[in-house]
Amino acid sequence: MSTAAPSVQVQLPDGTLAEHPAQTTSMDVAKGISEGLARSVIAAEVDGKIVDADRPLGELATGDGPLSLKLLTSRDPDALDVLRHSAAHVMARAVMRLYEGVSLAFGPTTEGGFYYDFDIPEKISEDDFPKIEAEIKKIIKDKEPFERFVIDRDEARKLCDDLNQDLKVEHIDTGLADQDTVSFYRQGEFVDLCRGPHIPDAGKIKAIKLMSIAGSHWKGDTSGRQLQRLYGTAFFDKKELADYLEQIEEAKRRDHRVLGKQHGLFAINPEVGQGLCLWLPKGARVRVTLENFLRTELLSRGYDPVYSPHIGRVELYETSGHFPYYRDSQFAPLFGSEVGGLLDAWSRRLESGTIDADGEDKLMAAVETLGVELPNYKPSMTNEQKIAVLNEWQHNNERYLLKPMNCPHHCHIFKAQPRSYRQLPLRLFEFGTVYRHEQTGELNGMLRVRGLTQDDAHIFCTADQVEDEFRATIELTKFVLKSVGLDDYRVQLSLRDPDSSKYVGSEQQWDNAEGSLRNVLENSGLEFNEEPGEAAFYGPKADFMVRDCIGRSWQLGTVQLDYNLPERFKLEYNGSDNSAHRPVMIHRAPFGSLERFTGMLIEHFAGAFPMWLSPEQIRVLPLSDKSLDYAVAVARQLDEAGLKVTVDSTGGKVQAKIRNAQLDLVNYMAVVGPKEAETGHVALRDRIDGDLGSMPVAQAIARLQKEVADRTVRQAVKGSAAPAVETGATGNEG
Repeated sequence: MSTAAPSVQVQLPDGTLAEHPAQTTSMDVAKGISEGLARSVIAAEVDGKIVDADRPLGELATGDGPLSLKLLTSRDPDALDVLRHSAAHVMARAVMRLYEGVSLAFGPTTEGGFYYDFDIPEKISEDDFPKIEAEIKKIIKDKEPFERFVIDRDEARKLCDDLNQDLKVEHIDTGLADQDTVSFYRQGEFVDLCRGPHIPDAGKIKAIKLMSIAGSHWKGDTSGRQLQRLYGTAFFDKKELADYLEQIEEAKRRDHRVLGKQHGLFAINPEVGQGLCLWLPKGARVRVTLENFLRTELLSRGYDPVYSPHIGRVELYETSGHFPYYRDSQFAPLFGSEVGGLLDAWSRRLESGTIDADGEDKLMAAVETLGVELPNYKPSMTNEQKIAVLNEWQHNNERYLLKPMNCPHHCHIFKAQPRSYRQLPLRLFEFGTVYRHEQTGELNGMLRVRGLTQDDAHIFCTADQVEDEFRATIELTKFVLKSVGLDDYRVQLSLRDPDSSKYVGSEQQWDNAEGSLRNVLENSGLEFNEEPGEAAFYGPKADFMVRDCIGRSWQLGTVQLDYNLPERFKLEYNGSDNSAHRPVMIHRAPFGSLERFTGMLIEHFAGAFPMWLSPEQIRVLPLSDKSLDYAVAVARQLDEAGLKVTVDSTGGKVQAKIRNAQLDLVNYMAVVGPKEAETGHVALRDRIDGDLGSMPVAQAIARLQKEVADRTVRQAVKGSAAPAVETGATGNEG
C-alpha cells in the first residue's frame, strides 16, 4: 500500500482523468463535481473495491496506474449493502444503550437486511422492539459520522479488553492472529471492530425496522457460546421499506409449508426423519408430471437414462474428492460392524482435538470388547499418526456412504465400457436421490432437505464439443424455466478465487473452462455477472438466479464444467488418432432438485398450479345424486383423455361444491345435471374466469387438452391463492 505519494491520478467512469493530492477523498472528488452529488454519495468503488467515501485515495493506490473511481449513491445496488452494514452498527449501539453487559459478536448484511449477534444477560423479545427502534431513531436523528481508525493488533486487543468486549478479544487472538493492524469504526460513544465500509453518517438511513430475534452460536459452532441474533432491515426511503414488508407478508401467505399441508402436497414427519420429504398423492402427481416432462425432453435431445444405487463405497467419494471435502454435510459412513462407526467417530475426535487420554482409553477398551485389535496404535503417537492407523483399518474394511451426489457413479457408468470419440458426446441422465446431513436449524420444508432427488445429468464430450454442449444445456434450462412461466432471471458465472487453495486441477484447465463458459454466455445474449470464489471445487459453473412473481430471487438450474473428475477417475476414450484421450465432463440440472423446485413453484403459484402441472385439473360436480352416474361417466372420458379428474360425490348444493373446488385450487369444474346428461354436455367453469357455458364433453376435452399441451401459465391474483367465487354456478343448476 502506498501512502507516501504526494498525489494520485483518478479516473472516473466517463474516462475523465485528474490529479489529486494523496489525502483527497472520494467525497472531496464528489464535492468538486457538485455539492448535490456530494450529498448523495453513500460510498465509493475504488479499483473494484467498495470503500468509505472519506478514505484518502492515496491509501488505496497499489500501483503506478490511475485509480478507477465510481461514486456510489442510493441508485447503486452496492450502496444498499453499505447502508445495511451501517444500520447493523446503529442497532448494536442502541442495544448497548438499553442493556447492561452486552458483548458484541458480528453484524453482517443478509440478502434482505442485516443482523447482529449479541451475548446479553437479559433475554430480548419482540415486545422490546419498539424501545430499541425508538433509540435507533434518536441515533439516526443526530447524524453522527462513522469514523474509521486503524491501530496495531496488540493495541486493538487492549482496546477491546478495556471495552469489556471479550468476544472481540477472542476474535483478534484467533481470527486476526495474522494481521499486523486492525480497523475500527467509531460513531459517538460506540466503537466496534470492523472492516467496513460505512455510510458517511447515520442520517443516510431513512427507513429501518427490526424483523425478528433468534438464537445463534459464536462463530456458528453449536458447541460454543449461545448468543441472541437480532435481525433488521433498512432502506434509503420509506416506500422501499413498505414494499419490502408487503413482500414479506405476501411470502407468508405463499409459504409452501402451509400450502403443502393445506392442499395435501407433502409432509415431513419427525418419526420418519427431519428433512425427509413424504410426497403425498397430489404432490407426487406434480412431481411425476415434472419428471415425465423433462424425461421426454431429454430423450428427444439425445440423452440416455441410467440408474445408480443409493449407497457407494467411501473410496468412490474419496477418489472424486467429495469425501472428506464435504464431510460435515454427509451422513456418517456405514460399516458392516459396530466397530467401524466407533473408529470413524474416534478419528473425527482426533481431527478436532476433542479427546483426552481418558477418552482414548475408554475407546480402546470398547474396540477390544468388539474383538478388534489395533497393534500399531500407540498412545505416544501424534494425532496425525493415530488418525493414519485408524484410517488404515477403515480402508481395509468395507465402508459405505449414503450417496451425497451422483457424479462419481456416472463416471463409472462411462468407464464400464470402452468408449470411442464417435460415441461422444455421451449424455447420461438420472433422477437420482442423494442425501446430505444438513443441520437441523437449516432445514426448511422442501427448500432445504436431507434427502433430495436431482434431475442430474452428466455429459462426457471432447474439448472441441464443450462450447456446443454447454450452449445446449443453457438452452435446455431456458426452455424448462419458460415452461413453468419463469422468465425473469439472470445467470451467475461462478469462477474460482485465484488466491484460494480449495480448487483442484491445473490453472490451464481452469482458464480453459472459464473461458469456454464466458464465451458461450457472451454470445447467448443472456444477462450475466461474474462471481469469483463461487465455483465448485472442481470447476466453474453457471447458475440461473430466478425471480418469482413477488420479486424474490431463487438459485435454480445450474450447469458446471469439469476437467477434474475425468482425471481423478482416469476416464478415457479412443480418439481419431487411435490413442487414449481424457473427456471433459459437464454437470447439469435444470430443476436443481425436485424438492426445492416444487417448493419454489408452490410459493410462486401460491399453490394454484397451471393446468399442465396441476394435480387436479378438473372436478366433475353433479347437481344431485340423480346425476352422479353421468358425472362418473364424464370423469371416465376425461381420464381416458389423459386429464387428472375427480368427482365430487358429496351431498349439498352445487354452489358449495364450486366453493370447495375453488378453495382446493382445481383449475376447472364441470357441472352436470339432467339437462347435461340428456345432451351429452358439461357446464364448464374456469377457476379464474368463471362460467364458460355449456358444451359437448368432446369440446371441453379438446379445450383442456390444448391448454395442457400449450403449457399455458396463468397467474392468479397476487396475494390470493383462490380468486373470489361467483355466487352463481351456471345457468343450469336450478
